Amino acid sequence: MKDNKIVRTVILPGQQPTPEQIREIEAASMRPVTPDEDAPELTLEQYAEMAQIARSRRRERVKPVVALRISPDTLEKAKATGKGYTGFLSRLLDNAINDPQLVAKSM
Repeated sequence: MKDNKIVRTVILPGQQPTPEQIREIEAASMRPVTPDEDAPELTLEQYAEMAQIARSRRRERVKPVVALRISPDTLEKAKATGKGYTGFLSRLLDNAINDPQLVAKSM
């Protein structure tokens, strides 16, 4: 780091870091972590508590797998949206099921 100042640089998605930025990152990774009053060292109990919270949140976010029959045309249109089309279909279904008019129309 220059003059021991903290430098904040935003690297946008798709943007490559410069060689200088890579050197700064590598140098920072070699420095020891020094706990202080703003970021104290965690106890084993705190780590265990955080792990339990992470596990419970992970369980809450798990989406069940469901087999669903859809028309070939619908599947082709979904696939045409590109990679991640199953996530797109999931969000589309979430939005549709929360729209009472669309639900009534589809019954």
